[in-house]
Amino acid sequence: MVATVVVLIVLLAALIFLRGVMLARSRGNMPCRLREGERGWQSGVARYADGELHWIPLMGIRLRPRHAIARRGLVVSARREIDGGLFAVDCGGTTRGISLGMSADALTGFLAWLESAPPSAYLDVA
Repeated sequence: MVATVVVLIVLLAALIFLRGVMLARSRGNMPCRLREGERGWQSGVARYADGELHWIPLMGIRLRPRHAIARRGLVVSARREIDGGLFAVDCGGTTRGISLGMSADALTGFLAWLESAPPSAYLDVA
């Protein structure tokens, strides 16, 4: 009985680990940290889909995004460098209290994605 429980726990941990590896290596995904309010940074991946930035945590069971940040109404209120060459982007507008942490290359892509919105979208990039 105890051996069965241990095997199931190890199997579940292996599946969660493999899910994280597959998300990190999937084409079109970029490593991205997310912070809500004053909480700590959470590691995950982000991808662009249908006018939204989908953020999926690396550790977890669900394959659906935990956050879907719409490009329409998104305001970048501040940018700053954080540890090890990562840059933090503070988001405002419809997504208040969320900060994204990403590499310089990912930040360039994020800002280009914001600026390429249709003319009817409201944009404010700091």
